[in-house]
Amino acid sequence: MTSSSIATAVVQWQASHGRNHLPWQQTRDPYRVWLSEIMLQQTQVATVLGYFPRFLQQFPDVASLAAASEDAVLGLWSGLGYYSRARNLHKCAQAVMALHGGRFPETAEALATLPGIGRSTAGAIASFCFSQRVPILDANVRRVLTRVLAFGEDLAVAKNERALWDLATDLCPDPRELDLYEAMPRYTQGMMDLGASLCLPRKPACLLCPLQSQCKAARAGNPEDYPVRTRKLKRSAQAWWLLLAQDSQGRISLGKRPSTGIWAGLYSPPVFEDAAALEAAVQARWPQGGVELEHQPAFLHVLTHRDLHLHPVLVRVDAVHAAEPAADDWYTRAQWTDMGLPAPVRKLLEREG
Repeated sequence: MTSSSIATAVVQWQASHGRNHLPWQQTRDPYRVWLSEIMLQQTQVATVLGYFPRFLQQFPDVASLAAASEDAVLGLWSGLGYYSRARNLHKCAQAVMALHGGRFPETAEALATLPGIGRSTAGAIASFCFSQRVPILDANVRRVLTRVLAFGEDLAVAKNERALWDLATDLCPDPRELDLYEAMPRYTQGMMDLGASLCLPRKPACLLCPLQSQCKAARAGNPEDYPVRTRKLKRSAQAWWLLLAQDSQGRISLGKRPSTGIWAGLYSPPVFEDAAALEAAVQARWPQGGVELEHQPAFLHVLTHRDLHLHPVLVRVDAVHAAEPAADDWYTRAQWTDMGLPAPVRKLLEREG
């Protein structure tokens, strides 16, 4: 097994069998590639395909994104989840304008200094746009490489992760054998495609893989043993009661969440730890009474590390009550439609009208 034979096999396979139709593949514009890479972090391609063109229509270049308000960016991002990505996206655009004259740096090292761009994302941009000979190591590529190399070291240990990065660099196309201008983008995409389509976490399609003959794990018959990572994410559960206050005009009372924590910086109904706290808040806000509480069916919203059990409570108030001073603001449907809302909140509001 040689690095050149692996790179050549991946490049040739990608040209014939890989994904070549995605909108961000038809360009070397770093703004579009960067945007797609950030959107694709922990998000399915099918979902991103719906957001990518809408985002470009609103923010066609890095200058327009940098000049936008954070609320506008979060509003357009609403539903994609992992909202820290959107906030870092905005900060990164501003940094590109302020520090680099509106042009993305051309090396992975420089790209990795920008907000929200880690080593793997920097490698993808540098490879796709500037044909720099640098690897990526997202979850799919990590799985492919550890199986091909039978790399059984625990990736929860930092030194082992660094060792895999070094091996990934060695396996990149050799400029003495392949033209990096064409080979690096195709190799990088090919490694992603293999992990997404053939080298799956369970029941990998080894017989169809162009690296089968060179894959140590396939030869040993134990590809599912890789990658090795002992440290598992600890999940927790939390219950939230949501106060959906709606007035006779159909307006909803929303407030902006804190800048840290779950749904940071997004707009949401007031959140309470239990029903008693919510009811006490209702009594304090409308002490004269005259409001109706309707407990809606609870539902589960799954986050990366946490199960969020949401208990919406609809509170109907008349125009007089709604006009009273309150910590939150009232928004019409036309207004909240374009605001940055968590996906479950948006669904709730759409259901209520």
